[in-house]
Amino acid sequence: MDLTSKQRAQLRGLANGIDTILQIGKDGIGENLVKQADGALEARELIKGKVLENNLEYDARTAAEELAKATRSEVVQVIGTKFVLYRETHSKPKEKRIQLVKERKKKP
Repeated sequence: MDLTSKQRAQLRGLANGIDTILQIGKDGIGENLVKQADGALEARELIKGKVLENNLEYDARTAAEELAKATRSEVVQVIGTKFVLYRETHSKPKEKRIQLVKERKKKP
């Protein structure tokens, strides 16, 4: 799924109000962190993470991209040491999911 710029903007706005739930420390991205992120994405659809300063292996962009690949999600935003990931869930009722803006079709 490729997000449009309008959808990314919408998700960035929603991410402002959520707390950081993932922290990537000196252990890096392991199996447990991937499971935690996967479960959080299934429950919330939108999560915020942070790379701690003692991590010499990852910067926020690299960590976000690797975690997104492992969890089949999309990187929405990376600023400083923080990042936001999104993945549409199918376990929630449709009315409780994040409703992304649809891209308009351009007139010929």
